Amino acid sequence: MTENSPTDLYRHSLRLLLDKDIPAWVGLWAEGGVMEFPFAPPGWPGRLEGREAIAAYMRDYPDHIDLHDFPDLKIHQTTDPATIVVEMRGVGRLVETARPFDMTYIAVVTVKDGRFTSYRDYWNPLAVNETGVDITKGGLR
Repeated sequence: MTENSPTDLYRHSLRLLLDKDIPAWVGLWAEGGVMEFPFAPPGWPGRLEGREAIAAYMRDYPDHIDLHDFPDLKIHQTTDPATIVVEMRGVGRLVETARPFDMTYIAVVTVKDGRFTSYRDYWNPLAVNETGVDITKGGLR
């Protein structure tokens, strides 16, 4: 694995999210990167195109969700060395209510020249209702 491998970049991105360093996290994206949410419910974004749109979406993330850990992280290599499949949980608390946050994710991530170019985030919108999270404020919805 090289220093800029998709696995290394992804692990670094998780550390930045835990550190609540959203500007540095956004800096890991290619200018024309695309973030997709295939299971996004109506009213939620299904696709963000470009670093600026991703930055706007993530800007207030730490104001809503205080992430503490990403347990159960599994990163799978694919036949394309630029693409990985990630299984993980994000755990923490909801800032507004202090209720626990526990979300399972699967992501398909592609990296080129040490930057994210594609990130398909298969999160479960039903779990958002179960946690009672309201992330409609700020850029998350």
